[in-house]
Amino acid sequence: LMVWLRRTTHYLFIVVVAVNSTLLTINAGDYIFYTDWAWTSFVVFSVSQSTMLVVGAIYYMLFTGVPGTATYYATIMTIYTWVAKGAWFALGYPYDFIVTPVWIPSAMLLDLTYWATRRNKHAAIIIGGTLVGLSLPIFNMINLLLVRDPLEMAFKYPRPTLPPYMTPIEPQVGKFYNSPVALGSGAGAVLSVPIAALGAKLNTWTYRWMAAI
Repeated sequence: LMVWLRRTTHYLFIVVVAVNSTLLTINAGDYIFYTDWAWTSFVVFSVSQSTMLVVGAIYYMLFTGVPGTATYYATIMTIYTWVAKGAWFALGYPYDFIVTPVWIPSAMLLDLTYWATRRNKHAAIIIGGTLVGLSLPIFNMINLLLVRDPLEMAFKYPRPTLPPYMTPIEPQVGKFYNSPVALGSGAGAVLSVPIAALGAKLNTWTYRWMAAI
């Protein structure tokens, strides 16, 4: 019974982290934050996506100890979000109104780091976390360039529930930053490392909690 309780506790934590990470990702800035504010707030989005991906991916990867688990985790997040898009499609929005973030390539870099360093946890945190923060804004900017103009879509399908300060506006390029990708990558690389460390620590704490059961 005790062994069953410990295993169940750990798997429960994985489910909680996976579901919450996905929900936080979907709701980052009221869900359509990515589309409404694609260019003006790309940095904020990049940081939120990098940190949400890395905390769950490294937790799951260190639990299994198998390189490739982070990619599997990112794939689950991607599938969840694509399914969630169907709800908005049913309300009359075009299916590409919600732009699904590209998580999988960044998760693959995390897995590759873990594999190349022979399952070194600290290398995964420092190197893998940095690579996730650096790469995710690049992949997502490419993703944005392949869809219809997000601002045009936002104005075509107004959202009356949005407060005035969230109303889509034309981007003021150059007044706050000149390169949203560079700034997003820099901020993401710095912040993803401590968040990755948090994910690793949560894994350790889970073991301790199980041992106390």
